[in-house]
Amino acid sequence: MALADSAGCAKPSEDLPFPEIIELNVGGQVYITRHPTLISVPGSLLWEMFTQKNVRSLARDSKGRFFVDRDGFLFRYILDYMRDQQLVLPEHFPERSRLQREAEYFMLPELVKMLAPKLSKQNSLGDDPCQSDPEELSPSADTARSLTTASTVLPSTGAGGAGGTAVGAAGPDVRRAGFITIGYRGSYTLGRDSQTDAKFRRVARIMVCGKTSLAKEVFGDTLNESRDPDRPPERYTSRYYLKFTFLEQAFDKLADAGFHMVACNSTGTCAFAHDQTDDRIWTSYTEYVFYRE
Repeated sequence: MALADSAGCAKPSEDLPFPEIIELNVGGQVYITRHPTLISVPGSLLWEMFTQKNVRSLARDSKGRFFVDRDGFLFRYILDYMRDQQLVLPEHFPERSRLQREAEYFMLPELVKMLAPKLSKQNSLGDDPCQSDPEELSPSADTARSLTTASTVLPSTGAGGAGGTAVGAAGPDVRRAGFITIGYRGSYTLGRDSQTDAKFRRVARIMVCGKTSLAKEVFGDTLNESRDPDRPPERYTSRYYLKFTFLEQAFDKLADAGFHMVACNSTGTCAFAHDQTDDRIWTSYTEYVFYRE
């Protein structure tokens, strides 16, 4: 939403340098909130920023929004806490430690305490599901972990110990079945001589669709979850994409994880690039479906 003035919908007065409604740009994510919300926790970083008299000292983006160079997606939870000083996180929230770091940066000590991992009587982490690896919360992962434990408790008894050998062999080979779909949009320009004038553009983004836990297992740190950061492990998503743009690299990772391609499809459209030339821009969308038994 475009705003007429540089700081908010209402113009600031001489006594109050900030307007009632303030627009923030936090790491590229735009938030609109009230000034009392930002100063609701005395001593916090936001309180220090928006109680000072010199407004010009605060950084702004090209549209005049106040700019904060932090994680824009996690800031939603910071802002929620500033509204009523309560912490409400999604189920199976995987970013708890990162959110704690953001709370420390914004100088919110009570929120830091809420996010700190709790220790049980055995000096181990408590059973808070937010502290666990999301994949470990799925029933299939529990089964695999049980099999691995059984293989440790029941070691092989030699040539005659068929039962122990079978359990030990099954543990590390248990893999969850499922589908993963890889999609991408591509475009290129063709002139009169399609053999020599083809101007290809590289793939801008490779999208990943499927079960969250499978996508994380296959792609690991190369998976960008910023568009759907709170998705539980047993739910499905179509908003993930990869941090690289080579299809063959994605195929290699899927093959290494035991997936094989079972289907693919593609659609394309054509448009003239310029009215005075015969150059045409072809745009296509392609999907590859992979399955693991």
